Amino acid sequence: MIRWLAVLLSLSLVSGAARAQDKVTFGLDWKAEAEYGGFYQALATGLYAKKGLDVAIRQGGPQVNHPQLLLAGRLDFNITSNGFLALNFVKENIPFRTVAAIFQKEPAVLIAHPGVGNDSFAALKGKPIMISGDTRVGWWNFLKAKFGYSDSQIRPYTFNLGPFLANKNAVQQGYLGSEPFSIKEQAHIDPVVLLVADAGFKGYASLIATSDKMIKEKPDLVQRFLDASIEGWYSYLSGDPTPGNKLIKDANPEMSDALIAFGIAAMKQHGILTSGDAAQLGIGAMTAERWAEFYKATSEEGIYPAGLDITKAYTLQFVNKKVGMGGQP
Repeated sequence: MIRWLAVLLSLSLVSGAARAQDKVTFGLDWKAEAEYGGFYQALATGLYAKKGLDVAIRQGGPQVNHPQLLLAGRLDFNITSNGFLALNFVKENIPFRTVAAIFQKEPAVLIAHPGVGNDSFAALKGKPIMISGDTRVGWWNFLKAKFGYSDSQIRPYTFNLGPFLANKNAVQQGYLGSEPFSIKEQAHIDPVVLLVADAGFKGYASLIATSDKMIKEKPDLVQRFLDASIEGWYSYLSGDPTPGNKLIKDANPEMSDALIAFGIAAMKQHGILTSGDAAQLGIGAMTAERWAEFYKATSEEGIYPAGLDITKAYTLQFVNKKVGMGGQP
């Protein structure tokens, strides 16, 4: 009888442990790379598991529309690339919002060849620039307003370096930790790299979004996911990133150790995650003041209508807790 009670107790404990592992599907806005290292680190080192989460990370890419998958309920959380997309949720009355801003600075860049006079944002006025459709409705509007760019300058960007490498006068968009490295590797030149954030762009980037329904019905799950993710980022940037890097390379074999190391160094050098609000409030931080500043700038340019309730674009409920490597506020 005692033995049977022990068996039943054991089964009960196993069942309870299984129930504690909430399944979470998390979509990235691009393929696995260093810019998602903290999430892979949290997965690899068991930080998600310690929070009772069974997390599946889904890569993005040029042919993947994760915002649609989020809206369809096929993802629980998603990386929303920038504040424009978050305000679009509000503008279109879509019940999703951001719960953390992983990047304090937008790591998008414009890249040019050296020695041809394209060495500043101002110098690029009127010149052809290759950008994507998403960029056209995003930070491109900021550059138009500040530097007098026009849509007539836009040329299609196909996420292929070939056109840039073939034309010394070419200018294209890129990502701080990716294209500059690849260009140097392939063309043996140090390209001109203009960080959009350095031009005064105040928008957050790499925001984590989820549904209002998730926030209302499962706030504890949201908190556990964010706490583990943020702890993963501290571990990735300040500790040994090897576990996360292994998962990145498994998911995206195009990632080399050198490229990953370049991405990590770029994020650290430019304070992509740890500057701004995060300096005092921790990685993931957001403030109402900075959201208001971003909205003011974009609405004045006619991108968004006056009177938009931007508090529906975000919630500060889960961040600004200064969660560090030990997971403690």
